[in-house]
Amino acid sequence: MKRNLLLVSNSTLHGSGYLEHCQGDIKDFLGKEVKRVLFVPYALHDRDAYAKMARTKFNSLGYELDSIHEASDPVEAVRRAEGIFIGGGNTFRLLKCLYDNKLLPEIRKRVLEGGVPYLGSSAGTNVSTVSINTTNDMPIVCPPSLSAIGLVPFNINPHFLDPEPTSHHMGALREGSMLLVSGNRATLLGTSRARLFIRGKPTVEYEPGSDLSFLLEEGL
Repeated sequence: MKRNLLLVSNSTLHGSGYLEHCQGDIKDFLGKEVKRVLFVPYALHDRDAYAKMARTKFNSLGYELDSIHEASDPVEAVRRAEGIFIGGGNTFRLLKCLYDNKLLPEIRKRVLEGGVPYLGSSAGTNVSTVSINTTNDMPIVCPPSLSAIGLVPFNINPHFLDPEPTSHHMGALREGSMLLVSGNRATLLGTSRARLFIRGKPTVEYEPGSDLSFLLEEGL
């Protein structure tokens, strides 16, 4: 499998600018072979403004950026992409637009079979997984299914918040963390720990730098 993913919990970390906290990781991830990145801004309503912000950032990192909402044929844009970046916003809006434009199988094929690098942030990380069942977002629209792209065989909860000690809420990727997936190897990056939930087992905390490749095993 040619899977090459960088799944970031959040686009903006408190006290820093857009993608600033992970810009070094993005450059390491995309490298020098990728010249242009295809941006998917469907998670926000104002796609023009979103694309402008993303383009400014990626230009500063040395990459050209094309926004899929400006393409006459979104499917063809995915088929030609050197790298794909799906940004954050509302996960339900994002997934519905991906379904509406028939992009889920195209993105999955390009990433898993074509080896195209996939960068996701927040909602973009959510839709890279099995389903969006673990999103924190409000269902402002109704996609035809909650099933997502399926680039990894598990779900992620970006922006994970630890429960208050006095609360009975039992609730992940905390803000400031990200998951780097290369083939069948997964590594936790960033500045925050991640918490793993498996049905019937105690939760486990993992430090940045941890090898989480076992998560990629089907039927975990």
